[in-house]
Amino acid sequence: MKRIFTCVLSLLAVLAITGAATADDKADVLAAMEQWQQKLGEACAAGPDKIVALYSGDGVLWGTISPKIRSGAEPITDYFVSACQKLPKLKVEFKDPLVRVYGGDTAINSGSYTFIYEKDGEMKSLPARYSFTLIKQDGRWLIVDHHSSKMPE
Repeated sequence: MKRIFTCVLSLLAVLAITGAATADDKADVLAAMEQWQQKLGEACAAGPDKIVALYSGDGVLWGTISPKIRSGAEPITDYFVSACQKLPKLKVEFKDPLVRVYGGDTAINSGSYTFIYEKDGEMKSLPARYSFTLIKQDGRWLIVDHHSSKMPE
């Protein structure tokens, strides 16, 4: 009994120090991902500013169709401008996101998604895998690191 009591106290201490993640935190991260999904679709029509605003000022993007890593708003903007040119009518569908929240202000979302775009008058798909790392700043989840790569065959 004493051992169980000690384990429970230890667990409570760890949770108090790190801040326990809640179901609301995960829901908020998923909502941020839905916003990214929506803004990606809008980026090709209205410009990338709104999707770039979802990244922190020092955010990093290793995009699916780029051989180089991008850091900061201007290089990330450049990536989305290029992506929209290469993949017209770009949209994305997330599949099976795996969200973990640490300390209440850091989250990682890993999974797969499929990009849908138009080529030669036909809709094509590009399956990919991703990892997003987000931090909560002023109550808002921002992307600090985003890696995406084509799904291996």
